[in-house]
Amino acid sequence: MKAYFSSDFSLGILGGGQLGKMLLSETQKWDIQTKVLDPSPVAPCADITKNFTVGDFKDYQTVYDFGKQVDVLTVEIEHVNIKALYDLEKEGVKVYPQAQVLDMVQDKIKQKEFYKKHQIPTAAFKSFQNKTELYKEAFDYPVVWKSSRLGYDGMGVKILKNASDLKALLDVPCVIESFLEIDKELAVIIARNVSGEIKSFPTVGMDFHPEANQVEYIFVPASIDKELDKKVQDLATEISKTFGHVGLLAIEFILDKSGDLYVNEVAPRPHNSGHFSIEAAYSSQFEQHLRAILDFPLACTKLKAPAVMVNLVGEAFYTGEVRYLNMEEILSWDGVTPHIYGKKMTRAFRKMGHVTIVDPSLEKAKEKAKKVKNTIRVIGTEQLSCD
Repeated sequence: MKAYFSSDFSLGILGGGQLGKMLLSETQKWDIQTKVLDPSPVAPCADITKNFTVGDFKDYQTVYDFGKQVDVLTVEIEHVNIKALYDLEKEGVKVYPQAQVLDMVQDKIKQKEFYKKHQIPTAAFKSFQNKTELYKEAFDYPVVWKSSRLGYDGMGVKILKNASDLKALLDVPCVIESFLEIDKELAVIIARNVSGEIKSFPTVGMDFHPEANQVEYIFVPASIDKELDKKVQDLATEISKTFGHVGLLAIEFILDKSGDLYVNEVAPRPHNSGHFSIEAAYSSQFEQHLRAILDFPLACTKLKAPAVMVNLVGEAFYTGEVRYLNMEEILSWDGVTPHIYGKKMTRAFRKMGHVTIVDPSLEKAKEKAKKVKNTIRVIGTEQLSCD
């Protein structure tokens, strides 16, 4: 077996944001050497790893040169240069998740076609290459518009209520989806290692912020019956096997008002919906990702206790150097664990951290989570006009 611990083995990570920072906490436990590439010299990972490289992970040569320096290459963000990853794989570098998986997930058109080909339930859709094509189509409004690339954290997604809403859209390739009457939004983090072993974390429920269209609360276990939970977990396993990925796959589901289950989107990396696992499960999603890409046995994913996760985002109408107000108060509450990502500058709705609340009672955890949300403030040194 290859020596991974306290050795010259090197794990490369494309992206130095908060997901990379939390992954590094696992590599440090096992004394695994890491190298991180990120375009920002003040990225959250910059002060943690001894081998931090400032560079563009979307640039072919930068990614290729970085990849040649490591034994295994992984990502904390999927928007990286795919051609470089394909070439690195051809030359023997182990890239997980694989280039073909990232290639497909980067493009929502390819992703939706993948679901259609493999009969994975997803909202009915049609793809378009530009706004000219959109204007020629007659839609049964409302519909959901998604840019084919670079959409995340609520960006690149809009609900179109009428034809006039088309004017404000970017002129980019896109997908138009049928509008689903949402009953619940659910997610599953599933891991698959190199040998094909699969394990999933418990199904979580998600509540979204009405303005930012990003997750505000994650709660686990999800408020669903055993029959639906089994259906969600079975579909997640089927999707994982179909993708054939190595590493984590975060799968977001929509349960509509009719009781039908649809796959919304996937992300082949650690994900916001899995942060609860650090405090609330027997293993975290970050440990599980590391185990998967190094082909170790996957760890236990069972819950220790119910939990709620609250995203800490920059308050509207503030920018500049970040300030966290009322942290001392929430630190005095039992079962409350804040995670601060290390981003020095804030702006409206930027993800700056999260707080996990663990309690034997999910309802009590939810109550405490609302108190956390109403107590802590993430503001900047500059207040903007709200006019």
